[in-house]
Order: sequence, then C-alpha cells, then structure tokens
Amino acid sequence: MAVEIFNPNPTVFAPVKPSKSSKAASLWLTDADDTDANAENTNDAPEPIDQEEIFDLIRSIYDPEHPNTLEELRVVSAPQITVDGNRVNVEFTPTVPHCGMSTLIGLSIRVRLLRALPNRFKIDISLKPGSHQSEMAVNKQLNDKERVAAALENPALLQTVEQTLANAYRRGEPAED
Repeated sequence: MAVEIFNPNPTVFAPVKPSKSSKAASLWLTDADDTDANAENTNDAPEPIDQEEIFDLIRSIYDPEHPNTLEELRVVSAPQITVDGNRVNVEFTPTVPHCGMSTLIGLSIRVRLLRALPNRFKIDISLKPGSHQSEMAVNKQLNDKERVAAALENPALLQTVEQTLANAYRRGEPAED
C-alpha cells in the first residue's frame, strides 16, 4: 500500500535565529531560580507569555511528511501568532492548498501548546484564510474539544503526533549531531 505524499517537493527555508531572551529563559521559575536575591521581586501574578515564546514552543515541530520543521517549511511563523491575555491564536499555512496533513499539523501544534502552557490559556488553532480547500472543516476539527480528545485516543494517530513532537523541546536550536 503506497502512502500518498501531498507535497513531494516542498520549499525549505533557513530557520530564523532564536531570540536571545527565549534561548535561555524558562517559562516558569524553578527551585534553583528561587533564591533570596530574587525572592523579593516575585509575586503571585502570572507572568505574561508573548508571541516569541509561543513561536519558540512550536517552531521545531516536525512536518509529518518531511524531515523538516514547521518553521523551515514556513508553515508557522511568529507573525501568525497572537497572544491576548490568556488567549493564544496560532494561524498556520499548509505548504499546498490540498494538504491532507493539515489536521495532523494543527493537532501537533495544539498538543505541544497544551503540554507546555499553564491551563489558564485558551488555545485557538486555525489555517490561514484562503490557504486550504477545506479550511472551515479543518478549523472546526482543530478547535472542537471532543474531536481532539477522540483523535488523541487513536494509538496510531497519537504515535504520529509524538513523532512530530520528538524534537519540539529544541525551541529553534539545531539538532546535535
């Protein structure tokens, strides 16, 4: 049985250098960070998360069809992300208008953000308007809690999502040889 490749020859771009602030920064304080020197500056207010931090979390997700990241294929970019308080909107652009992997890519982005962000965040994932022939159907699937939960109960689908997220922790850093 042959596997259908929706875009056999995608354009690959060089990744953008990670911002210096996101490279070493952690989203949350650790016990080592909680010293007497900075204890007086801490408070109970949640630290805001910005567009660059969200982009750093998803830029190293692999495309399910190719050995490239979503950033390298220009499926995601920082300008496609908006953060408004506790609401995160991620818009992504498939490499071709008939991409059958769009739902899987959106699911991978959602899973990465659900795992990385505190529960207070509402995450909306959508295709760039006009970029896909089934845009409305894909957007509906990606933002329906029950459909997402059902998809993640499928062992084969979950394994594929895990493969796309295998190096997501790199946050834009190149792979070690």
